[in-house]
Amino acid sequence: MKQQVLKALANPARIFYVPYSLAVMNFAVLFILFVVVFVASLILNPKNPINPMWFLLVLIGTHSILAVYSKREPQLAQIISAKIRLFKEKIPRRLVS
Repeated sequence: MKQQVLKALANPARIFYVPYSLAVMNFAVLFILFVVVFVASLILNPKNPINPMWFLLVLIGTHSILAVYSKREPQLAQIISAKIRLFKEKIPRRLVS
């Protein structure tokens, strides 16, 4: 039983080599950005809107970068969430670095 618990903690759930929470956050942020920018480009320049393929390329690129960094540091999602929590609690900067 102890081995299963340790394995689950050491190997977080992943989507295409990126921790689940980071992959979902990456997709959500880029989707919101896509909607805002695409709608703004339709309103400002209806004859020549932005090509949605650029957002797909950016999504693949950022996912690849996250995959490289999470390969080096398997607990990347927990580190990022802990740092965000420290920033929200206004912990001094020297403790966050």
